[in-house]
Amino acid sequence: MATRKKGKAKRKKTPVTKAATRKKTTTVRKPKTIRKKSAKKAPLRRVSPKKARPIAKAAVKATPVSPPAQAEAIRPKPSLAARPAPPEVPGERIGVVTHYYSQPSVATIRLESGTLRVGDEIHIRGHTTDFSQKVESLEVNHTPVTEVGPNDDFGLKVVEHVREHDVVFKVRS
Repeated sequence: MATRKKGKAKRKKTPVTKAATRKKTTTVRKPKTIRKKSAKKAPLRRVSPKKARPIAKAAVKATPVSPPAQAEAIRPKPSLAARPAPPEVPGERIGVVTHYYSQPSVATIRLESGTLRVGDEIHIRGHTTDFSQKVESLEVNHTPVTEVGPNDDFGLKVVEHVREHDVVFKVRS
């Protein structure tokens, strides 16, 4: 008995004939000009129509015209007492933040006047900064110190984010 092969019979591949190749010509081509794509403009938005305002009805009684001497446009300027007082300074200004390192949360401070010791209470105030803290560590040139004097640049571990030009006040020793 003849046995049949299982599976599908394979198709024979047709032989590939080479297409007629084009003969290359050696002609000099002009360089292409590069054009910039024009940026697409956003479509113009129409202005919404203004709402009509109700017209004030004419008064039934004619009001007498006041003389120009009694004009309300002339008002006295507010005195200095009416203006709000500037926020109270928390203590003596001793320095300014020159740099802030966010990862170790350390501020570099330039001491302008006075001295600062470990254990002193300071207040840092700036455009978006306003907090108090106790001085826990001071470093000058990566060396821990207990006290810094005027015109010293030192590193101070801070509890909140500070920015350059924030002002440092000494509240108490």
